[in-house]
Amino acid sequence: MPTQGPQKRLLGSLNSTSTATPHLGLATNQTGPWCLQVSIPDGLFLSLGLVSLVENVLVVIAITKNRNLHSPMYCFICCLALSDLMVGISIVLETAIILLLEAGALVTRAALVQQLDNVMDVLICGSMVSSLCFLGVIAIDRYISIFYALRYHSIVTLPRARRAIVGIWVASVSFSTLFITYYNHTAILICLVTFFLAMLALMAILYVHMLTRACQHAQGIARLHKRQRSARQGFCLKGAATLTILLGIFFLCWGPFFLHLLLIVLCPQHPTCSCVFKNFNLFLVLIIFSSIVDPLIYAFRSQELRMTLREVLLCSW
Repeated sequence: MPTQGPQKRLLGSLNSTSTATPHLGLATNQTGPWCLQVSIPDGLFLSLGLVSLVENVLVVIAITKNRNLHSPMYCFICCLALSDLMVGISIVLETAIILLLEAGALVTRAALVQQLDNVMDVLICGSMVSSLCFLGVIAIDRYISIFYALRYHSIVTLPRARRAIVGIWVASVSFSTLFITYYNHTAILICLVTFFLAMLALMAILYVHMLTRACQHAQGIARLHKRQRSARQGFCLKGAATLTILLGIFFLCWGPFFLHLLLIVLCPQHPTCSCVFKNFNLFLVLIIFSSIVDPLIYAFRSQELRMTLREVLLCSW
């Protein structure tokens, strides 16, 4: 991938208009007079990367330590944490290298910088693809647990879960390698955007169906116990709010990045699209934020995992 100096952010080759030091202001160079460009300092990348790193390490340790959490569902959550952990590691390493290069504390050849950039690009691309895959797998797992509750343990077995996990990791690494190698090919970008839309549609359909079933179940219980209608409505509203937050965070964190890829295909030279390209670092920050939020949504809501985590933290002291 071509580099533009040590300041280039990961995946910067997708951002042909990226600058060394973005700032908040109205950019007028080839983007129109009202192009807002948001400043993302390296310190913010480093801080968010460290938070993501710590959070997801704790999730992996807690699931690994407690044998009661060695079920397919928690295996998928652990793999999601590993994917998010890769995001944190890549961001921390990249930012540290950038700061060392800018300070002159690290002197190396341009060819080595190029190789490091490619390796870290594969790392972060692989983590993005695997994160999306495991978010989809977790949705499928929860769907089966609700609609096929009696057969769940015969459908979702540990051997099948392990095969799915291995397949996802192999596919993620392979696809990210192809993506970095052929990043300037339109077909690759379209595949990535299509993959994101497919995951979004899959999660929306499954979670909406689960919410509908839960509301029907609550209605049946209310009729059986002759409870008030307001209680059932309150349950459904709470479920709808939770679903909106879950899908909203997913879309807001991942959507801008894939919109960026789509605009590269549709309008690479248009001033409005060029304005979007200038905020590429902001889109990466949103993905890092997703890796911070994922443990809060999928892992820390488990009481047993929280108890295990508390034991781990107390033992460390």
